[in-house]
Amino acid sequence: MPSHHALDYVELSSTDLDTTIAFYENVFGWSFTRYGDAYAGIQAPDGDGEVGGIAAGAEPTPGGPFVMLFSDDLDATAEAVTAAGGSITDGPYEFPGGRRFHFTDPTGNALGVWATA
Repeated sequence: MPSHHALDYVELSSTDLDTTIAFYENVFGWSFTRYGDAYAGIQAPDGDGEVGGIAAGAEPTPGGPFVMLFSDDLDATAEAVTAAGGSITDGPYEFPGGRRFHFTDPTGNALGVWATA
């Protein structure tokens, strides 16, 4: 079970999902769970869950991969982000694993937070 407010998931962007998957399979031996043509989850090394994902259709950003934190209470965490001077940039919204939102901290770092449904 993920830990509250711990780094939990890293999301890469890709303009070519198949090429990106093939690269990480061939170089690092990673395995993936395909969720249609727009997303692939990176399976944990022990096969139990996922440690990240690759989102198709998005240009990789200069800041690098998208880091996700886990929350036991997504709505309370979203309130805490805005109360501390951060900005919610997307969501909260539902996705196959639960709910999530994206935010920027006061200096512009972009991260996300997710919670199980």
